[in-house]
Amino acid sequence: MKDIQPEHPRSESLKIREKLAKGLEKGLVSPAGLAAHGRGEAFDYLLGEKTTQPAKKAIRTGAASIVKAEEPVFSVNGNVSALVPDEIGRLSKETDVKIEVNLFHESKEREKRIANHLKNHGVEKVLGTKKEHSAEIPEIQSGRKTVDKRGQKIADTIVVPLEDGDRTEKLVKNEKKVISIDLNPLSRTAQSSHITIVDNIVRTMPLLIEEIKDLRQQSSNKINEIIKGYENEKNLEKVTDIMLNTLKKESKEGD
Repeated sequence: MKDIQPEHPRSESLKIREKLAKGLEKGLVSPAGLAAHGRGEAFDYLLGEKTTQPAKKAIRTGAASIVKAEEPVFSVNGNVSALVPDEIGRLSKETDVKIEVNLFHESKEREKRIANHLKNHGVEKVLGTKKEHSAEIPEIQSGRKTVDKRGQKIADTIVVPLEDGDRTEKLVKNEKKVISIDLNPLSRTAQSSHITIVDNIVRTMPLLIEEIKDLRQQSSNKINEIIKGYENEKNLEKVTDIMLNTLKKESKEGD
């Protein structure tokens, strides 16, 4: 990674950009993925580039849903593989969550590169790359309709970081519980998901793993209580209010 000074006010953002640039060089990230990241980064500014209380609540609820699930799957695209490979490795080792590659810009070569990259970071088994295990969710129109019959096809709960709205909507219609990680609270993905974590994935993943580990030690009553006490629409409203307050504050300071 390039020499990024820790005292630089944009140091964390620059580190993330460098990870994506390297991911592009390695063939993990598509050029369109860079544009998608830039759009998300704009929303992160409005969050103050920190994990808010509503995000923490969504993370804990998402963790509870994963612990309760019988067939949880974590969906990985190019950006996700470049940004949090170590965390995905931890997730696969320390939880029962299956890891599956699923790409909008479908490419068997890129799928294999991502799978190998994840294996180099501790994931023992990566789904979504073998033709003999492929299945479809026919309602999805893009290449992302192709899923692994051992993973997302039979999953009851799917974590979809940096997801596209069309697929999220169809996964929900197929009775999958969808937990999304999306910096834009207004996106179709955020609005369609059962649980939306409005946060930067690099901050979310360590917290999500720790919450899963903690909740695995809790009673089923406690887990159900967390899930029942969560309302995604209200949580998204709170996040949107935080963003609006940031804009108001910046507007006043600029007067």
